[in-house]
Amino acid sequence: MPGRKRPLTPCPNPLFLQWLTEMRDHAKEKGLKTQYVYQKAINSLKKYPLPLKNGKEAKILQNFGDGICKILDERLQNHYRENDVHADVHSLSSGFTTNQPHGNLHPDKSASHSSKEPLGISEGSIIRKEGGVKKKREYVPQKRSGAYAVLLTLYRNSQLPGSKGFMFKNELQNEAQSICDKSFTVPDLGSKYTAWSSVSTLIQKNLLLKTHSPARYSLTELGLALAERLEFEERGDDCGRDKEKATLAEESGDGPVTINLTVNEGEWEEEDIEPTAATTVNQAENVPTCSGLSGTGRDGHLLPGSYDIVLCVDFIETTGGNTARKQELVKELQKNGVIFDIRKLNVGDFLWIAREKVEPVPGQLRPPVAKELVLDYIIERKRIDDLCGSIMDGRFREQKFRLKRCGLRKPIYLVEECGSAAAHMSLPESTLQQAIVNTQVVDGFFVKRVQDVRESAAYLTVMTRHLQKLYQVILRQCLLISTRYIECDMESPQCSLISFTEFNHGAVKNKCQTVREVFARQLMQISGISGDKAAAILEHYSTVSSLLDAYAQCVTEAEGEKLLSSIKYGKLKRNLGPVLSRTVYQLYCTRGPLS
Repeated sequence: MPGRKRPLTPCPNPLFLQWLTEMRDHAKEKGLKTQYVYQKAINSLKKYPLPLKNGKEAKILQNFGDGICKILDERLQNHYRENDVHADVHSLSSGFTTNQPHGNLHPDKSASHSSKEPLGISEGSIIRKEGGVKKKREYVPQKRSGAYAVLLTLYRNSQLPGSKGFMFKNELQNEAQSICDKSFTVPDLGSKYTAWSSVSTLIQKNLLLKTHSPARYSLTELGLALAERLEFEERGDDCGRDKEKATLAEESGDGPVTINLTVNEGEWEEEDIEPTAATTVNQAENVPTCSGLSGTGRDGHLLPGSYDIVLCVDFIETTGGNTARKQELVKELQKNGVIFDIRKLNVGDFLWIAREKVEPVPGQLRPPVAKELVLDYIIERKRIDDLCGSIMDGRFREQKFRLKRCGLRKPIYLVEECGSAAAHMSLPESTLQQAIVNTQVVDGFFVKRVQDVRESAAYLTVMTRHLQKLYQVILRQCLLISTRYIECDMESPQCSLISFTEFNHGAVKNKCQTVREVFARQLMQISGISGDKAAAILEHYSTVSSLLDAYAQCVTEAEGEKLLSSIKYGKLKRNLGPVLSRTVYQLYCTRGPLS
């Protein structure tokens, strides 16, 4: 008869269908995208008319991969162990129908015992009691996992005096890497996930708070409580291991000999202890050391001899444009035996870092992440044609301003004159030469003139060897990792430098800007206002609003035009002048178009 529906054929694999339905609903409750994978597998299984003996046979069906088939096989083995090897897997008790939702499942005792959680879900999963009441298991991250390291690092940072209460992504990854087995930046072979991927789970479980842009990470109340418990357990484990090692050492008589490094040279005989080789070398060379430090200084210091000086080259200097010419620079550096690393630099074209020497850890795939500190030297390289283009489009002034603000004390301009190329530029050669002189005399940069790429490579080689000798042979300095831009006293045995990740993050060109920074960039678009002049105006009026309020209090227009004229700027403390003061007044106070 027309309109009569065909009766639905019952699924010949109801047990597999039940398990897949449970896994789908479980993933749905946790908000996981695997719920859609399980749903596709359920649809395929419902269409299949033949009974399946095991999960391996289900692989012929669409949307059944190795993972789902393995889970089905393991749950089938559990079912056989709890019931009988000959138990029927193609029928269910009357208390269960395949069309019922997951919340209304009431299988018999044997079915309920076999309906365990999917494999691989151990934390925050749902466990079933005998009365059918569901209870969520508390989430506790596995030791030395990504989530574990993030929680502990944020907790330890919050306990430090003067803590900000939050951490940025780069510093959080660097600090947490030492207590995590997986890398926070590089995925394992055959996987696309890193240890940082677990942060989304912490945010979802309301243990971690992510705010602002750039992102700031902090612990919630729940996360603080869990991290405090993890820290307590961590200390308990450390104490237990220390006691065990001490006991074994006492029993064997091979315990380490403790040497008091504070005794004088004449007291070694009284102590009747021979100094170790490391101590003898340290005293013989008379190397200045940092008190309370040992080893390579994984706690925020790099001791003399524990780091290499490495040249960092911006990847733009090796790719794009005239690739042959740029590759010539790399070949010359390799020919000269310079240790260099090509990476993205947000400011400058070349700089030098002190990279910690690290040894591979037994049992770990990759060695620990080495600390990298930026030395006080940075180079901006300019061909004469590029210099002409940057002056015309305004990049030249902006680049000098950003180099001054980057925090490194010794910026260098490397100018390649390229023979007679200046004769074919859009600007006269005298203008270009004047710009180079102003960069050295007015802006305070050191300017190095070279003829071509080979001379540039030679200068970089000489500078690299000079810095290697300066930091590792002459100064023998203990480098301290600083989170601020601190001036380095070259006469001191300790030198505070900023880490590379923080330096590069702070030098991002299009990062989130404050109202003050936007106002400064706005002022620098006016012809005649340099970075020093803009900074001088900002000292008196930090925002547009404060400047407009000052203009509103002026009685006459002439008074408003002269408001900024007496502001001092630069090292010579010259006046801004009436002309620029009038220009700024007209820009912000003229309602119609400027004449």
